[in-house]
Amino acid sequence: MKQRIIFTGITAAMLSCGTHTQKQTAMHLIALDPGHFHASLVQQQMYPGIDSTIHVFAPGGPEVKQYLASIERFNQQTEPLVHWATDVYTGPDYLEKMLQEPPGNIIVIAGNNRLKATYIRRAVNAGQHVLADKPMAIDAAGFDSLQASFREAATKKVQLYDIMTERYEIRNTLQRELSQLPDVFGTLETGTTANPAVVKNSVHHFKKLVAGKTMVRPAWYMDETQQGEGIVDVTTHLVDLVQWTCFPGQTLDFHHDIKIDSARRWATTMTFQQYADITGQPQYPDYLLKNVDKDSILHVYANGAFDYTVKGVHANISVTWNYQAPEGTGDTHYSLLRGSKASLVIRQGAEQQYKPVLYIESAEHHNTAYAKTVADHIASLAQKYPGLALKANDNGWEVIIPEALAKKHEALFGKVMQQFLEYIRHNNMPAWEVPNMLAKYYTTTQALELAKKQ
Repeated sequence: MKQRIIFTGITAAMLSCGTHTQKQTAMHLIALDPGHFHASLVQQQMYPGIDSTIHVFAPGGPEVKQYLASIERFNQQTEPLVHWATDVYTGPDYLEKMLQEPPGNIIVIAGNNRLKATYIRRAVNAGQHVLADKPMAIDAAGFDSLQASFREAATKKVQLYDIMTERYEIRNTLQRELSQLPDVFGTLETGTTANPAVVKNSVHHFKKLVAGKTMVRPAWYMDETQQGEGIVDVTTHLVDLVQWTCFPGQTLDFHHDIKIDSARRWATTMTFQQYADITGQPQYPDYLLKNVDKDSILHVYANGAFDYTVKGVHANISVTWNYQAPEGTGDTHYSLLRGSKASLVIRQGAEQQYKPVLYIESAEHHNTAYAKTVADHIASLAQKYPGLALKANDNGWEVIIPEALAKKHEALFGKVMQQFLEYIRHNNMPAWEVPNMLAKYYTTTQALELAKKQ
C-alpha cells in the first residue's frame, strides 16, 4: 500500500540556508519504521535545506499510524509553524523500498531496537546519513555491527549519529560548564567503587498520563530482546553525559579507557491487568511468555546498575523503571560530580517538587573569597545564559535557572537535528564523537554481559 498525504505550503528547498540566497538542492528526511514516538519529535520544526516532504517506509499497523497522527498534530501548531507533507509506503518490503531511495538523504530511526542494528547497517551501505534514537546497540552483537557501520560510514562519507538530547538540557549543560572552572569546582576526584566521583541515577515509570490519558506503549516495549534491557537503554544517556561532562573534547579508546567493575540487572513486575492498561492488548503475545510466571505476572528486565571506571575515574550508573509513580510524584534524575573544591549536584525529588535543580555544594561556601569567586563566575555565565542567579543554602548554593532556558525534553530533539545538519553540511563532526559513541555502547553492552553472568 502506498499513501500520499500532501499539505500545502512552501518547501524547505525554497528556503535559504545561512547567508546563501540562491535555491539549493534540498535533502529529504526518511522515517524508517517509526515505532517510537521519538521518531516524530524532530518534526516539531522546519529546517533550512530540508525538503518539506517526509518519506515514510514502515510495516502497516498502529505504530506508523501514530507517527502520522503526530505529524498532522504538529502541522496544526502555531509556534513554530510547520508544514510537513508525508509520502508513505507500507508493506512487507518496506526496507527494500527504502533502500531504493537516492543516496544523500537523512534517515531517522526510532523504534524496535532489535531491528536497529540492521537498519543502520543497510542504510549506511546505501549511502544515507543516519540519525538514530538511542540505543544504537542493545547487546554485544549489536555493538559489533555498530563498529562495522561506523567503518562503512567513513568509507561512504556519510554521517552516523545518535540523538543525545540530554546534552542540551540546561542543568546538564551548566553542570558541565561549572566543572570546567578550576577555582569553583577544582579538579575531578578519582573516587572509589564505594564512593564514586560521578553518580548518575534515573527513575522512570511505565504508566504515564499524557493530556489526561494513559500513554500507550507497544507490547514489544516490555520485551528485552526487542526494546533492550534497562542497562543498555536509558543508561545510554547517562554514560554519554559522564563522557561529555568529565572528558570534554577528549577521545576515548574503549579498549584501554573503560573498565566495568560490577553490574546487575533486575525485573519490574506487573500483573496482566497492568500490562493491558498500558498496551491496550487483550493478551500477552507469544514472545513475552518466556517472562511470564505461573501466576501470570510479567517480569520486565528494565532495571540495571553498574560501577565502572573511565580513565581511572570511578562512576556509578543506575536506571530503575517502576510501574507507576505515586500520586503527586514523577520521574527523577540524580547527578553528582565530585570535585576537589565543590560538588555539582542535580536533584529532582520531593524537595524539588520533582523538577530538576542544580546545586553547587562546598565546605568552603562560608569563605568570603570563595563565595565571591562563585558569584563572579555565575555572573559571567549569565551573559551566555541570561537570568542565571544564585540562592544560598546550608550546603552552598542553588543555581536559579529561568524558565526560558529550561526547555522541555521534546523540544531538545530539534537541537540535535540542527547539530547533525551542521555536521552533514560542513563535514565537521569533532574527531572525538565517533570513538566516544563506540566507547559509550561498549560500556553499556559490556555491563549487560557482566550482569547476565551474576
